[in-house]
Amino acid sequence: QVHVVESGGGLVQPGGSLRLSCAASGSLFSTYAMGWYRQAPGKQRELVAHITSDGSTNYADSVKGRFTISRDNAKNTMYLQMNRLKPEDTAVYSCYARPPGLQYAYWGQGTQVTVSS
Repeated sequence: QVHVVESGGGLVQPGGSLRLSCAASGSLFSTYAMGWYRQAPGKQRELVAHITSDGSTNYADSVKGRFTISRDNAKNTMYLQMNRLKPEDTAVYSCYARPPGLQYAYWGQGTQVTVSS
C-alpha cells in the first residue's frame, strides 16, 4: 500500500505561479512512475504531466513550456511547478504513484487550483 498526499493548491491570479507537491510513502519511491491529472467541472480528466523513475517527462500540449514536473527521491516527493497560469488551468489536480510491475496506481485526494482575478 502506498499513501499519496498532495498539497499546494489554492487561488492565484492569471499569469501567476503555484507549486504542487505530491508525497508518496514507501522505501521504493525512486522506482515509482508518477504524475498529475486534472479535471475541471464538465470536462474530461486530462493527463497533465508524467515523470518516470529515471526522470523522463512528458506533458500535455496545453501546459508545455509553462509547467515543469520534477521529483526529489530523497524527500519522497514529486512537484509540479506551474507558471503563467491561465483561467483554463482551473481544476482539481490529482497525483498518482505507480510502483513498477503494477497495472494500477495509488492516488491522492486531489487539490483545487483556481486561476481567477
